[in-house]
Amino acid sequence: MTDTVAVTATPSAPARWQDYVALLKPRVMSLVVFTGLTGLVCARTPIHPVLAVMAILCIAVGAGASGALNMWYDSDIDARMRRTRGRPVPMGRVQGADALAMGIVLSLLSVGMMWLAINPLAAALLAFTIVFYAVVYTMWLKRSTPQNIVIGGLAGALPPVIGWASATGSTPLNAWLLCAIIFLWTPPHFWALSLYTAEDYAAVGVPMMPVVKGAKSTRLQILLYSLALIPVAVAPAFTGLGGPIYLAISGLGGLMFLLLAVRLVLSKAGDRTDEREGRLYDVRLGAKAARNLFAFSILYLFLLFAGLLAERLMGLEALRW
Repeated sequence: MTDTVAVTATPSAPARWQDYVALLKPRVMSLVVFTGLTGLVCARTPIHPVLAVMAILCIAVGAGASGALNMWYDSDIDARMRRTRGRPVPMGRVQGADALAMGIVLSLLSVGMMWLAINPLAAALLAFTIVFYAVVYTMWLKRSTPQNIVIGGLAGALPPVIGWASATGSTPLNAWLLCAIIFLWTPPHFWALSLYTAEDYAAVGVPMMPVVKGAKSTRLQILLYSLALIPVAVAPAFTGLGGPIYLAISGLGGLMFLLLAVRLVLSKAGDRTDEREGRLYDVRLGAKAARNLFAFSILYLFLLFAGLLAERLMGLEALRW
C-alpha cells in the first residue's frame, strides 16, 4: 500500500461532508438497500416496523462500510483510472487513514446493531458480506484473477438473504434464489462495462476479463452467463415466490436481456478498432452493444426485485402450479 500512502498524504482541499458520503458509495448502497428490503418483505413474516427499519439501516451502514474500505485500499489504482480518479481519497480530500477508520467503525457498528436488535444469523451474514467484499474481493481477488467479479459478486448478492434472515431468522431456498439471481447477473453486468473501460484496468494491472482473455472471449462469456441467468430469474414464479407481475417481468425482460447479449457477442465491442464517440460513457463506436447491455442490466435487475416487492405490498398471491 505504499502507493496509497503517497496518493493520500497531502490533501488538496479540506474534506466536505459530501466527500464522506461519497466514501459510502451511495449508488451501490441504494441497490443493496433495495434488494435487502425486497428479501425482508418477501419473507412474509411479521416484523415490527421499527425492527424492519433497523435491519435495513444496518444493511445500508454495512454496505457503506464496505465501500469506505474499498476506497481506502484501492486509492492507488483509483488515482490512475478515469472512472475513479475523482473519488475523495485519490483526490486528497479525505486521508486514507480516515477512510480506513470510517470503514472499520461502521462495520463494527452495523454488525453489532444487527446482532443486538435483530438476530445473530443476520448479523453473521452481514459480517461475512463486509469481510468478503473488503478483504477477499478488494484485497485479493480484484488484483489476482479475471474471475474477480464472478467470485466477488457473492458479496453484492447476499443482501436479500440478510433481509430475509432479519425477518425470519432463517434462510430458505427462495432467499438463496434471490441471491443466485444477483450472483449470475453480476458478470454480464460488469463485463459489459469493462469492455469499454478495459484500458483503465490494463493501465493499473487489474486482470479484468477483457484484459486477460480478450474482448471476444469476454463477449462469449457474457452470453453464456446471460443464458444461465434468465431461467434462474424466471424460477421464483415457480417456487411460490413470484406472481403474475413477476412472471411477466422476468419473461419479457429476460428475452430483451438475451437479445442484447446476442447483439453484443456479434459485435466488436472491446476490440479497440475505432474512435471514441465522445458522448454517453465516452464509449467507442463499436462498443455501443456493450453500453446498451450494461444500461439495460441495471433496469432489468431493478424491475425483477420491484416486481416482487410490488406483489407483496399489493397483497398478490404467488403463482401456484
